[in-house]
This record gives sequence, C-alpha cells and structure tokens, in this order.
Amino acid sequence: MDINAVKTIADGRACLGIELGSTRIKACLIGEELSPIASGSSQWENRLENGYWTYSLDDVQKGLQCAVGELMSDVKKRYGIKLERVAGIGISAMMHGFLAFDENDRLLTPFRTWRNTTTERAADILTSELGFNIPQRWTAAHLYQAVLDEEDYVGKIAHVTTLAGYVHFILTGKRIVGIGEASGIFPVSGNDYDSDKAEKMNALLKCKGFNKDIRELFPSVLLAGKSAGVLTESGANYLDPTGTLKAGVPLCPPEGDAGTGMTATNSVRASTGNISAGTSIFSMLVLKKPLERVCKEIDVVATPDGKPCAMVHCNNCCSELDAWVNIFGSFAGCVGADADKNTLYEAFYKAAAKGESDCGGITCYNFLSAEPVVKVAKGEPMYFRTSDSRPTFENFARAQIYSAFASLAIGMKLLPDAERQSAEIFNCHGGMFKSTDTAQQLLADALGTPTASLSTAGEEDTNENIGLSSHEANVRTRVCSANSPSIVGEGGAWGMALLAAYMLQSSGKELADWLDSEVFGGLESKVLTPDKAGSAGFERFLKRYKEGLKIVRS
Repeated sequence: MDINAVKTIADGRACLGIELGSTRIKACLIGEELSPIASGSSQWENRLENGYWTYSLDDVQKGLQCAVGELMSDVKKRYGIKLERVAGIGISAMMHGFLAFDENDRLLTPFRTWRNTTTERAADILTSELGFNIPQRWTAAHLYQAVLDEEDYVGKIAHVTTLAGYVHFILTGKRIVGIGEASGIFPVSGNDYDSDKAEKMNALLKCKGFNKDIRELFPSVLLAGKSAGVLTESGANYLDPTGTLKAGVPLCPPEGDAGTGMTATNSVRASTGNISAGTSIFSMLVLKKPLERVCKEIDVVATPDGKPCAMVHCNNCCSELDAWVNIFGSFAGCVGADADKNTLYEAFYKAAAKGESDCGGITCYNFLSAEPVVKVAKGEPMYFRTSDSRPTFENFARAQIYSAFASLAIGMKLLPDAERQSAEIFNCHGGMFKSTDTAQQLLADALGTPTASLSTAGEEDTNENIGLSSHEANVRTRVCSANSPSIVGEGGAWGMALLAAYMLQSSGKELADWLDSEVFGGLESKVLTPDKAGSAGFERFLKRYKEGLKIVRS
C-alpha cells in the first residue's frame, strides 16, 4: 500500500479530474506528485433522436455518479479509506454543442452534441460575416441556426452553454468556462470573447428578431489557474448521493477535451502539438502567430491559458473500426473461438502491423456521420477494393486504421502549406494508442511527423510482439523515473486533474513552465519516427481514398 497516497487522500490534498467523453465518463484522482492514484469510469452512448445526436441530462447525472462512485470504491479497495475531501476539482467534456435554458434553468431543447452537422447555413453565414471560421459544431452556429429556423423556444433562451459548462454550473452555481472551452463556443481574443465579432453576430441576430447580447447568453470566461467557484452541497450530492464527498472544494475553470488533451500531453507551448483519437479525431497545433487567412478545414481555438491554436477536427475515427472488431469477434464465436475484447483488439492491431504499406489495394471509409473536412455531408461507411487487390485480413485491418487517420491527414496538409507552421512532434492520446504501438506508428507514417506517447519506464517494449520489429530503430525514449505511472489511458481526466492542481499550485508560473517542471520532468515518452516505406504506402492509399470520395458523396 502506498502510505503517501493514503495520507494525501486522508488529508484531503488529492485533486479530482472528471471528463465526459463520447463513450466513457472518466474520473481520475491525483496525488501530490501529480500522478494518478485512483480512477473510475462509466460507459454511455449518444442517441440519434428527431434528427439530432444527443445525451439526456439524466444520463449525464447517472454517468457522473457511476464514474465517481467507481473511483471512490477504487480508493477504498486500494487504500482502505473513504474519499471524503479533495483539494480541487476540474470538469471537462467534449467541446462545442448546444444546451439552451430559460430563466428558470429549464432545458428548452434536447442537448445537441458536437456530432450534429445541421448548422451548415448558419456556419457559412457566420464565417463570411465574421471573417473567421465558425464550424458547424460550434455553439454559436447552433444558436444562430435555431434563430434562422425560428424554433419555437428561441424567444425563451436566457442561457446557452456547453456540456462542461452545464456540469460546472450544477456543481458550483457559476456560469463559467475556461478559455479553451470558450473558444469552441465563439471566437476569443485576449482573455474573453472577441468583442468586435460579438457585435457583428448580435447585429445578425437582431435582423432576425433576436435582440439578446450573446455575451450575456454565453458563460463567462476564465484562464487556467483561476478559481471558478466552490462545490456546493447540492453539487456534492449530484456527484455522490451517498453524502461521503464533502462540499466546499474549489473548482478550476471547466475545459473541453481539446484543452485537457493539450495539458495531458504537455502541448501548450508554441509549436507543440497533440492528436486525440477516439470516437472523433482531432489535432492541435499551438501557433507561433495567428493564422493570416480563413481556412474552413482549420479551426482556431485556444490553449487553457489563452494561446491561439490550430485545430483540425474530424467527426469520425474509431467507431467503424470498433464495429468490424465486433464482427470478427462474432465470427470467432461461431467457430468456437470466443475471445475477450482486449484479445480481439490485440489481434486486429497485430494484423494491421503486418499488412502491406498501401493495404494491398483495399480502401475504407469510416463515415458514420458527416465529415466536413472532406466535404462528406452524410455518414455512409464504405469499403472497396480494386480487382487486382490482395484482400487479406492484415490488409483489411491496416486499411481500417488508415481510414481513421485519412481525413485528418488531408486537413492537416492545408496548414503547413497555408501558414508555414507545423509541429516538430505530435503527442498522441486516446483509446487507439493504449495497448500497442501500431496506431502510433501508422499515424507517424501518415503525417510524415514523429509521434510520441507517454508510457512507464519499466514497460516492456511491445514492438516485436505486434510485428513492428522493422521499426525498432525508430523508437527513442526520454529518460524518466522507474516508477512513473502509465497515464495513456487516463487521458483527459488526468489533464483536467492537472488543471485543478495548477489552480492550487501555480504561484504565478506560466502553465507551460509549470507542466515542464512539476509534471513531465520525470515521465517517459516513446517517440516513433515515420517509416519511409510506410509513408509512401499511406500516400498510395490516400490517392485511392481521395479518388473514391466522389462515390461516398454520391
């Protein structure tokens, strides 16, 4: 038993980070060494209802209680004590989307998530009039589309927020978001929403009979390191109905999954970048200077401490791959070879690592929902192969992983050409990078840029085990302490816990400096460089992929 962790928890000096992701709600408790010491999670799924992807607010509460309850059970099991007090809490969730409430805090229309692509008209008008790319999933686009469509509840709107902003309000009574989260609601400038652009949007809304100032509708904005309220009694009961977790805890500004990803991968300094891969996939590159032109495939958001950041966001990543793993698992069961999920995924990734570099003529599209980056308006998963292709399981598995990266690769190629800004290395996090090096290596090949992921110093190198021995020369490891925790699977919840700790410990330090000195100085990072043959093979795959997009669009 870790005596230091026991004392930290008993004294109420641990920090709690919670992130509501697309398929999992994760809770992570960190100690004074800023490493995870306990965790919990719960599963949930979005639903397509009346043409909109949504989660119910009941599911939000149940999922949070389940994740926090599992974390508290983990504390009891590991350390033999109850988790009653923490030093700080941070809430994160998938960015963007639309939650509209009336003056009595009644939800006016079901939560519309980032996954919805029903706001094309609004996004196009706002982008043109504001001179700034406003993607369809941004909160401002959802609000303006609702006004354009004259939805019957529009006149009752008193507050508009995101999922992270909603949960933070429930816990503290404060309508606040971090600047990274705010930058996915509406463009930011300095430490707040861009006032000139806000006036332009207000004028557009007024022309449609909507006379409220968006700066009063949207939550207020705070930078990382600031206190954003304290956990109320009702907020504590919302998280833990057993009454064990005590109120009075300070909360840091809530952030989106982009901000927690940047924090969890130490990618908040200019020219650093990270890539998150799960239900969706997105890349973040902290800019040396603002973009000089509007590019509809590239979003401009902010780090948790307000630095401009280029984001390429793709709606589709792992869901289609997951579906095929399930299909192969069902087939295995039919022939009496039942296997658990971990075994199935390990076999799938191991096969992909052995596939031909161009997938042998096989091409896949993973579009379960629309994909604006490649101008696909409707989700239609597809698979095709040329008549002279080699349809092996290895080639098929590799094509599925390539398809998860293809739209992102197309979007990211626009940034260096347009602005001559690129990352020296991309730090990876998310479900795809948890178990083996395959996805990380194939991503490096696809982007032509080294990729890194955090792992334990004592962790066994699995390259040979998954058929990547030809890439062993490409692996570089940064020195770290032998007891560093593996936090790849903790992801955004760990990043959010770090932001809570930064609120308490920053002492005026810049976030990037604090992360360097206090968090990442002793952590190991496994770096994989692009394989020349792999990159050439991906380009051949991408050529077929681009040519076939006209079929998908039709």
